[in-house]
Amino acid sequence: MVAMKVKVAPDPSTASIARARESARSFLEGIGPIGDDAATSVVLVVSELVTNALRHGGGAYPLDLVAHPDSIEVAVHDHSSQAPRMRTPELNGTGGFGWPMVNRLARATAVTPRRPSGGKTVSALRPR
Repeated sequence: MVAMKVKVAPDPSTASIARARESARSFLEGIGPIGDDAATSVVLVVSELVTNALRHGGGAYPLDLVAHPDSIEVAVHDHSSQAPRMRTPELNGTGGFGWPMVNRLARATAVTPRRPSGGKTVSALRPR
């Protein structure tokens, strides 16, 4: 299977999180067979990475979704050079749940600095 790719345009509003999830669902419907558990996991990863880009990465983000023969790659680009970090989740609503969840759902994660424009790309690879 040839890799398929979709780009979701940057949007600094919180409504863009819902649009990113919907774009991920449409993308997954278009690539052929994928299990319900894998599809749900990909949508969760998209939601978390986009939310983190909005919250911690300077607002705007491009989202890339790539279908490989045995996996789905999710990549979100933002303007911050600060890498996500594991932290103890805070039950008072201030966060800490997303990055650990992404790492549990993904086969692999990576944070790659973007040169020369700055910022980073956070990516996760999820088995189909």
